Amino acid sequence: MPPPRTRGTALRHRLAELRGPDVPAKALDARALAALAANPGCARRAILDGAGVNKAALASALGSPSAFGQSQFALTRGNAFEAKVKADGGAELLRLVHEKLDRTAEPPAEARVPDLTATGPQGRTARTALELREAAAHPGAWTLLDHPMLALDVAGSPAFLEPDAVVVHPDGSWTVVEIKSFPLLDGSADPAKVGAAARQAAVYVLALEELAGRVHPSPRVRHRILLVCPRDFSNLPAASAVDIRKQRAVTARQLTRLTRIEDIAETLPEGTCFSPELPAEELTAAVESVPAAYAPECLSACELAFHCRGRSREAGAVTSLGRPVRAELGGLTTVEDVLAAARGEAGDPGDPAVAALRRAAALRAEALEAACR
Repeated sequence: MPPPRTRGTALRHRLAELRGPDVPAKALDARALAALAANPGCARRAILDGAGVNKAALASALGSPSAFGQSQFALTRGNAFEAKVKADGGAELLRLVHEKLDRTAEPPAEARVPDLTATGPQGRTARTALELREAAAHPGAWTLLDHPMLALDVAGSPAFLEPDAVVVHPDGSWTVVEIKSFPLLDGSADPAKVGAAARQAAVYVLALEELAGRVHPSPRVRHRILLVCPRDFSNLPAASAVDIRKQRAVTARQLTRLTRIEDIAETLPEGTCFSPELPAEELTAAVESVPAAYAPECLSACELAFHCRGRSREAGAVTSLGRPVRAELGGLTTVEDVLAAARGEAGDPGDPAVAALRRAAALRAEALEAACR
């Protein structure tokens, strides 16, 4: 007799059914987890990512191919810049860490750069953990881990994550390093890109905190990460210390919500499946059975954004105009509701949003009347 299913194995079996027979799971990475934190109210993304569904293939099968992702040129340029930053045993990278985050420590004249080669993600994760424990047990020196492999428990399953680098300071504390190809112009970068990098780094910090909790004594995981980018329009590295405490807290809450994907799965109709091999009508019905929380920001973070945008526009949802607009409109959820409220045909006059819309409509009418005189 087979052993009884535990809650964890039952959930994994259910998620495999949602993914489709013989469809391999797409592993969650830091970008996907960071995007979840940026849109915590989207049940559709939560269940699809939790089940390991390939959203790019799903979007193509739905007739709304994804344009999300980096170009090959950007990847090549980013790899070349990263290699330059880490050249000579990471001397320049460690200099930047010392300058921006730890001036009281001894300058990194030399550092350990252990070999993290191992078989498979589990092997690389174990090797990374071993080297981090080794560095923590022998403080006083700098250690640079180049592309370590970390594991983070997500909805009962491990997600394997690969930061650009982790630095162990002489005091034994750990710092995440993110290397990006977008420029720092006059000492500052595009806030949206910095925010995305901070959310991604927050995922790595959470994974490091899980690992640090299994080390005695527990090393300190720093909540200021080092963001390294090209200076202006050159290929010379510049760096900025970024406090990611806010992003870490938001990401931690969202990962806690992901443990409830079982609740989302239980609300789906029997036989729901997201396999791209299904007929388009059946696949569309399956996707639409899970509520989405579309916003324009999804276009740069989710492969299903074009599909969700189309559905949002068809429904006249105000979320397609952006989250700030949605927040200002309160209980008015559709463009039709908004226009009716502005014309005085619907809505509670005591509602501040309705009152503001009617005042705006009156001012517009006055301005048009004056212009026609």
